[in-house]
Amino acid sequence: MDLLSDAIVAVRVGRPSSTRLRVGGRWCARLDPYEGAGFHVVLEGSCWMLTEGGAAIALNTGDAVLLPHGSGHVIADRPADGPTIERAVDFAHFSRTASFDSGADTELLCGKYRLDRRHTHPLMADLPDVVHIPRQAGRHDELRAAIALLGHEAASSRPGGAIALPSLLDLLLVHLVRAWMADSTTARWPAALHDPVVAAALHALHEDPARGWSNERLAAHVGVSRATLARRFTALVGRAPMGYLTWWRLTRAAALLRATPDGLDAIARHVGYSTPYALSHAFSRQYGTTPGRYRAGLTAG
Repeated sequence: MDLLSDAIVAVRVGRPSSTRLRVGGRWCARLDPYEGAGFHVVLEGSCWMLTEGGAAIALNTGDAVLLPHGSGHVIADRPADGPTIERAVDFAHFSRTASFDSGADTELLCGKYRLDRRHTHPLMADLPDVVHIPRQAGRHDELRAAIALLGHEAASSRPGGAIALPSLLDLLLVHLVRAWMADSTTARWPAALHDPVVAAALHALHEDPARGWSNERLAAHVGVSRATLARRFTALVGRAPMGYLTWWRLTRAAALLRATPDGLDAIARHVGYSTPYALSHAFSRQYGTTPGRYRAGLTAG
């Protein structure tokens, strides 16, 4: 079981997109809130990011920033006042007109991940509005390697780039979330994954969601009392064990409906429901639509 991979797969739809920019002089671009997660990587030079809450964050060469909840923000050559921000160019227009400016002194890789926010995994929901990972010697070396590879790939048009670049963008998302988990001292989910009892329970539920779990069976599996498991699991995960299992089973069912042609009977067995009817009934309560209509809606979209 790899809970981080599960959390990302549960919410991700489509493929990430990116734009490489070279900008110089006075510039200021606005990105409105959107469904998904955004990121910026400073490949060369420096700039500033101004959040909706008004905080100004300095970004330097090698820095990466993730906006996991799609928060609106501004990127600019310097901290900007209110009137400047109001006049900021929309990023979609900015990216078409400012790319590869011959007088540029800052190079950025900016992009988005498409996410389905209706049923975000709580690990992803636990992320703050802005995850800023500054470049520091000896810190998050794997993230630095991913950024270096991204920079080289984005600057070239070598064969295979259409596969390599989206894959590297997925790798960047994993390393950004890993870095946040390693650095966070107050967030709930990093603590959950460091608690041996809770981590073992999560491992079991993710490894085999179709098993006939109960509170007693899960507590025995991880070697604690039912009361201890319930207390520690609920405090760190935010749901009781069986409530989380139900949510995870239905989240997995939605992912299988998105990603496979499997019939409802096979999906029901895979996620732990005895019949397609039982799955359909539970799915409709959580998603507000039947599995068939959910899949048809994805096809129509």
